[in-house]
Parts: sequence; structure tokens; C-alpha cells
Amino acid sequence: MLEIINLKKTFKNGSSALKGINLKINKGEFVSILGPSGSGKTTLLRTINGLENISGGEIYFDNIKIGHNSILEVQKKTGMIFQEFNLVNNLSAINNVLTGLLSSSNKFLSLFYLFKKSQKIKALKSLETVGLLNKSYNRSDELSGGQRQRVGIARAIIKKPLLLLADEPVASLDPKAANLILSLLKKINKEFGTTILCNLHQVDLAKKYSDRLVGILDGKIFFDEKPQNINKNNLKKIYI
Repeated sequence: MLEIINLKKTFKNGSSALKGINLKINKGEFVSILGPSGSGKTTLLRTINGLENISGGEIYFDNIKIGHNSILEVQKKTGMIFQEFNLVNNLSAINNVLTGLLSSSNKFLSLFYLFKKSQKIKALKSLETVGLLNKSYNRSDELSGGQRQRVGIARAIIKKPLLLLADEPVASLDPKAANLILSLLKKINKEFGTTILCNLHQVDLAKKYSDRLVGILDGKIFFDEKPQNINKNNLKKIYI
């Protein structure tokens, strides 16, 4: 499904975010990445979907080498969930979800949110999946933080991605809402077979919902274990 080989990323200021990452994610897995701020977690996800160019190494997704010529095809098969939701406040929930189809829609019509009936039905089904069908026509700034993140998830899954990338999806949510979001991602993982790669700070949530835990420290993989086999000392080291 996803194979990362000796991945490196150095920014223009000379700082190295990724220093030779090797990681393989199998189809249908739910993998959580743990690590302190600045460890390279977000950069890793952004290189997978082409939001950041890589400085060295290779990434293969669905038997495709990710590069300039393949990134559009890769982006059609991946969805992204952001920490700060990235919704348009004055748009309804359904129109925010429909923005997930912009890459495959008529550019002129989509500027005015003139989507096809079949696309609107897809958006409503996505909102139903995340339990927000009754909020379809509410503006996003009328929703709670947890509801806004669920709209973000609906937007990410409307194109039925093979891989879902979630960058700190519960960082700004209270514990109850955080559990709801992670249980929803697990539901999508199990029911649709969607592979999920999720950045988290919350160790307990990661252990509860993940098939594997990957620890990143200073741009390198520090551990890669099943939750039941995780070494507590290793967890402590990455958060010192």
C-alpha cells in the first residue's frame, strides 16, 4: 500500500525535518505516529500527498512512485484531515464537503458551487457517515469543534480514498470529542477498508485505536510496535 524508503526533507533554512525515514504501511492498517512537536510528523504526512517536496529517498503508494508526474493521481486516492479543520466558515457543511471533489469537477462550475446532483448525494452520504446529516445546511461556523472536524472527515472521505492522512485531528478537542473522532476514523477504517495514517500526541488514544504505533524523534523512526508490545521507556524518551 505505502512504502517509504530513506525519506529525507531539508528546508531552505537548512533545517532537516526527516533524516532517512523507512516505513511500510499495509493495506487496511490503522497506524498512529507519535512524537513531540517538531519531530517531523506533519512533514512526513505532507510529503506523502505532495504538499511538501522531498529532498531525498522514495515514496511508493498503491504501486506508484510519488513524484511530479504522479502526484495528481496520488491525491485522487488520498484524503487529508487537518488539525485546524480547514473549513470555509461562511459555507454550509455540505458545500465544505463538496470541496473535496474540486480536483475532479468542472473548475468553472465549482467556483460557484454548482455541483451535480450525484455529487451532492455523495456529500450527504458522507455527512451521514459522520453523523451530521441533520447539519448539512448549517454554516460551519455554527458548529462545535468536534462537529467541524467531522465535516473535515466527511470532506476527506467523499472521494472514497484508499489512504486517509490525519494530522493531529483531535489536538484542539476535549476528551469526549477526541474519542468520538478516533472511533469514527476506526469505523471508516474497518467498514470501508481505508488505510489510515494518523499523527497523534495522545498516547492512550493511539494505543486504543491503532494497529501499530510508530514513534518519531528528531526526524528518525525511534520505534515501530504493536500497541500491546510498546515499551513504556521508549514512550517516555520521545516526550522528554
